Amino acid sequence: MTKIRRLPSDLVDRIAAGEVVERPAAALKELVENAIDAGARRIDVALTDGGLTRLEVTDDGCGMIAEEIALALERHATSKLPDDAIELVSTLGFRGEALPSIASVARLTIESRVRDSSEGWKRVVDHGEIVEDGPAALPPGTRVRVEQLFAKVPARRKFLRTPRSEYIACLDIVRRLAMARPEIAFTLTNGAEGKSRTALSTQMDEELPTRVSQIVARELKDNAVEIDLARETPHGTMRLSGLAGLPTFNRGVADHQYLFVNGRPVKDRLLVGAVRGAYSDMLARDRHAVLALFLELPPQDVDVNVHPAKTEVRFRDASGVRGFIVSGLRQALATGDRRSAQGPDRTAMERWQAEPVAAEPKPALRSIFEGRDWTSSQSTVGSPRADWKPQDQALPTGRAEWAEPMPEDSEDYPLGIARGQVANTYIVAESKDGLVLVDQHAAHERLVLERLKASGAGEAVARSQALLVPDVVEMDEADCDRLEEAAEGLARYGLAIERFGPSAMLVRAVPAAIAKADTGKLLADLADDIAKHGQQEESGSLLLAERLEYVLATMACHGSVRAGRVLSVAEMNALLREMEATPRSGQCNHGRPTWVKLSMEHVEKLFGRH
Repeated sequence: MTKIRRLPSDLVDRIAAGEVVERPAAALKELVENAIDAGARRIDVALTDGGLTRLEVTDDGCGMIAEEIALALERHATSKLPDDAIELVSTLGFRGEALPSIASVARLTIESRVRDSSEGWKRVVDHGEIVEDGPAALPPGTRVRVEQLFAKVPARRKFLRTPRSEYIACLDIVRRLAMARPEIAFTLTNGAEGKSRTALSTQMDEELPTRVSQIVARELKDNAVEIDLARETPHGTMRLSGLAGLPTFNRGVADHQYLFVNGRPVKDRLLVGAVRGAYSDMLARDRHAVLALFLELPPQDVDVNVHPAKTEVRFRDASGVRGFIVSGLRQALATGDRRSAQGPDRTAMERWQAEPVAAEPKPALRSIFEGRDWTSSQSTVGSPRADWKPQDQALPTGRAEWAEPMPEDSEDYPLGIARGQVANTYIVAESKDGLVLVDQHAAHERLVLERLKASGAGEAVARSQALLVPDVVEMDEADCDRLEEAAEGLARYGLAIERFGPSAMLVRAVPAAIAKADTGKLLADLADDIAKHGQQEESGSLLLAERLEYVLATMACHGSVRAGRVLSVAEMNALLREMEATPRSGQCNHGRPTWVKLSMEHVEKLFGRH
């Protein structure tokens, strides 16, 4: 029988280091977080071969005396927990494991000097052995150098990637921390064989939108809306701030979504799910939003001590946090979605946003839209073309009424006055400062969807349709457990299910809008989503809600005016006016822009007038 034995201390250190230091980027994250917690105003990071050969972090923070340096290299020693209330931690690093873990698998050099001292102190630890300890000359602050990472642990060293890959990981770490702290100046250089290149450089006390746009994409500032919302909780205020990219400014991968909780970069499934839900009817399924969101909430409402690398968190009220983020994003996007890549000027934007959002069009506009057969490819009104002959076109099958007279001055109309139609697909309008091109199908698709929502069609879609013979769906027992717990939430969206033995679910009713859906596949998808995102956020009912939103979007698409449909000038103007009064009309239900604008300056350049 194998006897239980205590492991050697050096082996314990190496095992513990594996939880904190898996690659250079992990070590760099811990060192930069220490610099931030030390009150630094400037942090300089220097890498050699992506951190494989050497990485160095220099800050101008509070510094440490010799005794504090020695204590910092002991396991579970930290200055970041003034008492035992770990649930109220407000700093980034607090476990007290980073420095001793790094020192056990690399050559670690710490040099530090406090501001009121005439000299600093230096200690060098080589893979757990102290090799140097004495005075050092340096400015106030701390400099930490990590060399020969995993040099004496070949089993770990061989799993490291190329210098380029490790550098990219380090850059991502610094970018995220720099976004969270716009008051701190960051620099990052990377080099090899005596050559170095500055990959990141920011200034102190930058505005948050400026810092985020500089790091993520310079175009983001002009293609995003600022968010600043607050909500009271039993323990204090919950606030959401940051930049949310317009749906038309999207990417094919989710790598450009930066999420922060109390200043800590996280990759949390709940937050990712909230972003997906907020953009659900504004982006194609294979496109992803670009944004940087900063969530601040009382320490009592979030647990940051659930992951060794502190990249995941747990919320006390997960569904409340998710709902706050979704509603906050949708509210912000509803006020800023009307800009295109060229976008109207700020004055027009303010005037536009000041207009009330109408639950339904004005009577004159409604008479035009409701009196037409939008699915028809035939024209029912409009001036005849030069080559038009009576026998070429059937008599009108619908009716049309004159719209309200449109003034020639387009100053009060951000989308201008309709002047014509190109390829029976694009409306050409003249605004005060340029030309506006509108995709008539994409624009009307969004308008119809918003009308359906405003008229309560979402509730109609969610109505249940009882099955004549209930379906029995056999599933894994764990999936049945998840669905059983979510049954009450799913019932609110028209899906009535109940447990039917250990490994089966009974489906008694489904939402009327998806009455012909495959119940087996529907339940499997719901169970997978709950397993992925957690039951606390009612993800099953949320996924069903998003599916119903998709049904509404499909209905809107089929009920919209088609490309190739000839419109009269009155109809074009009615469409433009309703767009100006409808939220999220800047993009269709699939995330494509509904209109773009060419400034007069740009038009004049095309003709050589400038």
